[in-house]
Amino acid sequence: MDLEELIHNCKKGKRQAQADLYRKYSGILFGMCLKYSRNKTEAEDNLHDSFMTIFNKIDQFNFNGSFEGWIKRITVNTVLQKYRKEQHLNVVSENIGEELDVDTGQADISLATLLGYIQELPNKYRLTFNLYVLDGYSHKEISEMLGTSTGTSKSNLARAKMILREKIEKENINIA
Repeated sequence: MDLEELIHNCKKGKRQAQADLYRKYSGILFGMCLKYSRNKTEAEDNLHDSFMTIFNKIDQFNFNGSFEGWIKRITVNTVLQKYRKEQHLNVVSENIGEELDVDTGQADISLATLLGYIQELPNKYRLTFNLYVLDGYSHKEISEMLGTSTGTSKSNLARAKMILREKIEKENINIA
């Protein structure tokens, strides 16, 4: 069954098509959820909530553009909406003007270790870091998504990078 037929069957509410769609995309979306979550359990909850939203809104997908892009956007928005509702995104009052680069240079740091460090960041820093560094959103887009100012987005990113730098330095990894 091709993707278009799978989507049409999901729009009809066919359970097997929904299960097939879940199997096809759950790995990709779980990876995204892990980036935005503190731990595996929270990521699993976010994945579940994302698929519930995808299945509830699948009638809105009109085959203009990438389906994968559409479900990724829903996943990010579902996770961010959850954090906004739970009021985990407190505004940072101070503004840090310069952006720091976390550059592992020639350091030997595993992706799992780095992901662990990112997951340990406070929510507002982790979300901003992931949106900016890993997903390529601008500070303006991030501020709109999180309901904060552009300055807060920049400040949260700088703080996230400082925390990551400190964690990496504690592991005696050279940073350029």
